[in-house]
Amino acid sequence: MSEAPSIKDIFAKVAEFTEAQEAIEGGYYPYFLPLDENEGTEVDYQGHRLIMCGSNNYLGLTTHPKVREAAIEAIRKYGTSNTGSRFLNGTLRLHKELEEELADFVGKEAALVFSTGYQTNLGTIQAMVNREDVVVLDRADHASIVDGALLSQGRILRFKHNDMNDLERVLSRIEPSRGRMVVVDGIYSMDGDIAPLPEMIAICRRYNARLMVDDAHSMGVLGPQGNGTAAHFGVTEGVDLIMSTFSKSFASLGGFIAGDADVVQYIQHFGRSMIFSASIPAANAAAARAALRIMKEEPERRERLWTIARRVKQELTAMGYDTGTSETPIIPIIIGDHMKTIFVWKRLFEEGVFVNPVLPPAVPPNKSLLRTSYMATHTDEQIDRVLEAYYKVGKETGVI
Repeated sequence: MSEAPSIKDIFAKVAEFTEAQEAIEGGYYPYFLPLDENEGTEVDYQGHRLIMCGSNNYLGLTTHPKVREAAIEAIRKYGTSNTGSRFLNGTLRLHKELEEELADFVGKEAALVFSTGYQTNLGTIQAMVNREDVVVLDRADHASIVDGALLSQGRILRFKHNDMNDLERVLSRIEPSRGRMVVVDGIYSMDGDIAPLPEMIAICRRYNARLMVDDAHSMGVLGPQGNGTAAHFGVTEGVDLIMSTFSKSFASLGGFIAGDADVVQYIQHFGRSMIFSASIPAANAAAARAALRIMKEEPERRERLWTIARRVKQELTAMGYDTGTSETPIIPIIIGDHMKTIFVWKRLFEEGVFVNPVLPPAVPPNKSLLRTSYMATHTDEQIDRVLEAYYKVGKETGVI
C-alpha cells in the first residue's frame, strides 16, 4: 500500500529564507533600523549621530514650525482618526479644501486624496484599466505602479527605460480596439533621472494613449513652484493624470491623483483602495496643506536644494564615483556587487553618514547602489562632512 503524498506547508519558504538573519548575526543588516531621534538632516541610532542622506524630505518641511502647528491644531479640532473611508463617513471639509488647492497647484480641474501614495497608484490604475485594456510601463517604474497594473487585470506591456523609440514600438503593436494608458515616473526614485515628457506626449497622442505621471519625487523639486514634471517642461495639458504622495516634500502621509473632473469622479467611485481604506487623519491633511503653501511661499528652499544637489553631483563625479544618469537631488552611487555595496554602506554609517543600500531585485543584477538624496535644510558644514566621508570611504574600499 503506497504512502499518501506529503502535503506542502505554505510556510516552508520561511525556513529557506536565511539571508536577513545571517546579515543580522554578521552585523551588516542595513534595514529596519529603529532611529531614536530624527531631526530632518540628522538622526540618532543607539547614540550614534548621523547626517541623513537617505531621506525623501527634500524641502526639509517635516520640522517646519507651520507644518507642525497645522498638524497639532488639526488634532485638537478633529481628533486622531476619521474612523471610516472617504466613501462613507471619513471625508472632512479639510480633505476637500486640500484637494482644491492641489488641483490648482498642478494645473488640473480636480484632485482626489488617498490614504497613501501606494494606494493612489493602485486605485487609479485599477480603476482606469480593465481586462480589455493595455497599461504600458517604463521598465524602471515604481513597484506601486507595477502592482496597480497587476491589480487592474489588464494586459501589461513594458518599454526600455526612457527609450521613446521603444515606447513607440510597443504602442504601435497594440490592437486599435484596446484602450491604452502609459504610466511613468516623473523623477525615477533610484536613478534620479527625469521622464522626457514632451517626446512622450507626442507619441501618446499619435496612438491615442492616455498618460499618467507619478510625481512622488518631483513635487517640491521640479517646476516653477515645485509643481511637478509636467510644469517643469510646460506640458501640463498633455498629461492626463498627475499623481503624487505626501510622504516626501509634503512632509506627511497620503497621496493624490489629479486630472479632469469627470475622470477624478470616476476614480473616486471605482478605485478599490479609495473605497475600502480609512481616510487620512486630519493631522496628515493639515500638514500636507501647510507644506503646499510653504512650497509656494518659500521658493528659496527649492533653490537651496538644487544648489546642494549640483555640488554633490559634481564632486562625486570628480572623485570618480559612478552616479549614472542622475539629474536631480536623488544621486545614486553605483557600485555593482551587492556585498561590496553593503560594506561601503556600513563604513559610511560608521563615519556618520546615513545612506540607503539598494540591492536586486529593486535594481537590476550587478547594479547594486547606494541611494543618496539631499535636503534644502542641509548646511554647508554637513555637506562638507558628507563629502569628506564619501572620499575617505571610497578610497579605503577601492570604489574610487
